[in-house]
Amino acid sequence: EDVKPFTPEKTKEIVMSLQQPAVFCNMVGNWPALHWNVEYLSAMLEGKTIQFRLGLKTVDLVPQFETSCSYVEATLEEFLAWSCGQPSSLSGPFSCYDYSKYWAYADYKYIARIFEDKPEIFQDVRWSDFGFPGRSGKESTLWIGSEGANTPCHLDSYGCNLVLQVQGRKRWHLFPPGDTSFLYPTRIPYEESSIFSKVNIANPDLKRFPEFRNSTAHVVTLSPGQVLLVPRHWWHYVESIDPVTVSINSWIELDADHEARVEEAITRMLVCAIKSAENPSDGDLWLNPTEVEATSHEINLQYLNKAVSAYLKCQQTSVSGQARSSSTGAKQRTNTSCKRKRKEVGCEPESCTLLTQECDFPASKAEELQKIPFGPHLIQVLPQSHKTSMMGAVAVESDGGDLLCENDGEHFGKLQCKRKRLLMSNDCETAAHQMDSDCSPCTSQTALSTNDLLDCLVNPRVISLVAQLLLERMRV
Repeated sequence: EDVKPFTPEKTKEIVMSLQQPAVFCNMVGNWPALHWNVEYLSAMLEGKTIQFRLGLKTVDLVPQFETSCSYVEATLEEFLAWSCGQPSSLSGPFSCYDYSKYWAYADYKYIARIFEDKPEIFQDVRWSDFGFPGRSGKESTLWIGSEGANTPCHLDSYGCNLVLQVQGRKRWHLFPPGDTSFLYPTRIPYEESSIFSKVNIANPDLKRFPEFRNSTAHVVTLSPGQVLLVPRHWWHYVESIDPVTVSINSWIELDADHEARVEEAITRMLVCAIKSAENPSDGDLWLNPTEVEATSHEINLQYLNKAVSAYLKCQQTSVSGQARSSSTGAKQRTNTSCKRKRKEVGCEPESCTLLTQECDFPASKAEELQKIPFGPHLIQVLPQSHKTSMMGAVAVESDGGDLLCENDGEHFGKLQCKRKRLLMSNDCETAAHQMDSDCSPCTSQTALSTNDLLDCLVNPRVISLVAQLLLERMRV
């Protein structure tokens, strides 16, 4: 019998209440998914090809967004041969990409889709141990990368994130929601539910982004068998530090997702309307490959109305439920939602109360942390001291290098949404750092660009205010 340090009920309470990142240990020892190394997955896929994103290992001052990467279709066997330097990779899909110069990442691979012909494998992932019965690999995502593979620093608009490390290690750089202004948020390139940072966390340009000095990094290396909790709206930059890494994650729906979905709908309307009006020949790769196309104003307006309607319905359901259960007028809870993209925003009200939290939050953060059972089975990801986290940053303007130290010990996610086909590029001459991080004009150019305007219009603070005004209008 596999005895776990926390019951499912206690684990769920921790996940739903903890507002800082933490690592769960000794919780997944009996999960069959722990055997999902690349060799095993390759055998399960039986020669099926998947898409890999390729980027340069060289560290530039600008983030390497998906719009500046190359893409290939390959089997896991071919990926493994390439990552091991085997001669067979010289003629395969990775032949144009020197392993010493490039990394490869098979990211956002929805297990329900890539193993649709083997549904029995879904049960290898058991999120029921974390208090979410019925949640398995079917509601999870697979990530397979080589050394150096990374996701640009971003925050996910919806939910919180549970990440199981299966093979190899990944280093996570996390920043609290309060650091948002220090990370220079941008929606270009645009991807629903992902707010990117203009700062390359691995090599920040402090001349251009001086406020990054004020950020507080929480850094942890996640090892196989450990599960990381990424709380809502925590920024994260993730990098594979071993030759091959495999991880599995699931985004957990939260009460605040409905309002976030309204904000995302407003953002989509503005970005699509303004960017679609530009000359398409200007070469501005503003749309992330995962979005494929800019939807019309009419479709975006329908999406906004559905998001607002779902928010109000779930709010009404939550209020009426409280009225029935208590005559003392307890605090109104925020509204739950399912983590889905725009085509699924009209979820039924009853499903929207699925994960409503059952306990009141402590009055203060200190009281809350006292109730969390930190110890060998639940490790806090502590903040770096300002001196430690920025000790190398001053030199970035000249020689770069690693900036953030990790503690001792040990992305925008879209659950069950249709991950659209990525743009393909097999051009061996295409560099993986073709464009500037925020697609803005050269710094010597003084004229404001469309992106300059958009950065202001869709700043998270502005969008939040607009969403509040819209919802107030609907309540009147």
